[in-house]
Amino acid sequence: MTQFSDLMFETRVAAESVADFLAGGRLRLGVTGLSRSGKTVFITALVHQLTRALSARGAKGVDSKTLLPVFRPLAESRIVSAHLDPQPDYSVPRFAYEEHLAALAGADRHWPESTRRISELRVSLEYRAKGWSLRKGLNQGPARLDIDIVDYPGEWLLDLPLLGKSYAQWSLETLEAASVSARATIASEWRGLTAQTDVKARYEEETAQALARAFTQYLRLARSDRFALSSLPPGRFLMPGDLEGSPALTFAPLPVAEGEEFPYRSLGREMERRYEAYKSQVVRPFFRDHFARLDRQIVLVDTLAALNSGPEAVRDLETALTGVLTAFRTGRANLFSTIFRPKIDRILFAATKADHLHHTSHDRLEAILRHLTARAIERAEGVGATIDVIALAAVRATREAMVRHEGEKLSAIVGVPTAGEHIGGEIFDGVAEGAIFPGELPADPSDVFLGEALAVSDEEADFRFLKFRPPVAALGADRKPLPLPHIRLDRAMEFLFGDRLS
Repeated sequence: MTQFSDLMFETRVAAESVADFLAGGRLRLGVTGLSRSGKTVFITALVHQLTRALSARGAKGVDSKTLLPVFRPLAESRIVSAHLDPQPDYSVPRFAYEEHLAALAGADRHWPESTRRISELRVSLEYRAKGWSLRKGLNQGPARLDIDIVDYPGEWLLDLPLLGKSYAQWSLETLEAASVSARATIASEWRGLTAQTDVKARYEEETAQALARAFTQYLRLARSDRFALSSLPPGRFLMPGDLEGSPALTFAPLPVAEGEEFPYRSLGREMERRYEAYKSQVVRPFFRDHFARLDRQIVLVDTLAALNSGPEAVRDLETALTGVLTAFRTGRANLFSTIFRPKIDRILFAATKADHLHHTSHDRLEAILRHLTARAIERAEGVGATIDVIALAAVRATREAMVRHEGEKLSAIVGVPTAGEHIGGEIFDGVAEGAIFPGELPADPSDVFLGEALAVSDEEADFRFLKFRPPVAALGADRKPLPLPHIRLDRAMEFLFGDRLS
């Protein structure tokens, strides 16, 4: 991107920010996370809570776990209305909120499809401000905040550090990562093919495609539930979309040296050109058009999946989270930056699926995630951004109970496992409830690197990650679903935009 286009981009964003500020307030909230971290469920639950919270109060069948006591604007009865509005970016697909809500709260309730592309949704809130504000002075009546939720795969976020890496540097790092014990076996076919390749030989498309296919297969295996590895750029290799089969996704790392010269039309030269094209035509436009315009960010993390896969997966998750934060344009917000050039001034790391654990382990889950993000948090706080870490479940699929087992009372979680899930020899049909004894996470977060992540046997460890069906939704007087139970979703809302409703 040229200096002129950089200047034009900054000018356009500044103009949009001024218009948004004068119109009544706008906040762009980025929602991301690595594969299967619960992004779609989080956004659906967040929007449903906001748009149905007023009608949920006092409704039959709604318990206290559904309400939002920590979200102060609602607890203080200052929210006047909340509704969906047309999104401002017409070229971005709309987040399929209604479809995802029907999946969660319909008769055949199930978890919606995961995020595979960027999407956007606007929820508009009218509220009574606590006191005088510049916006209230400019606009009589209730104040308004438009929250533009930008949903994008976390795998794309891991691509942003590539903007500062040469092909040789990326190749070296990728090849070295594939040689460690956690990856060596699944990378063997691709590494063997790479070892047989002459980087200075004449380029042939068949060779490029074979290397790209083997490399992509390695990335897919590494992301699978068995290995649960996180640091796997380039992200579009796993979610190609319309780019599938294009030269921009038909390259792979090769053992090349920094500054090495390649013969004209050689394989090494073509691979380097395609890598650079990937950065300029795929990664940079995402950063320019979407990511660089965010005000707040939540990063969802499936910490339990990494713990279940062992210390190597945990270390890889730590590396990925540190890399994630290097991409954020962070800084302390002030009136000037709010009006002319927003920066991300608040980032929330959230360990999802907290309902898979008893509440007595939630603090330990938070402590583990805080330990994994310590380096990233130190960097972001150094430039003025506020960081928080929580354990949450945007939709709580389980409840807690005391169950007697062999004469002893044990703390259990109870839910309806999805059809086909099993405990030992028992296979669930998707209708009957099952009681799970989740065990305890380590009291010392550093123990997750020592192979002692879960204080249970291997057999018991399989139990904790059963997939539960969503809970049955209560219906309001209008026969539409009321908000589903959650764990700390209100705390996330208060941190991410509660201050903008003061």
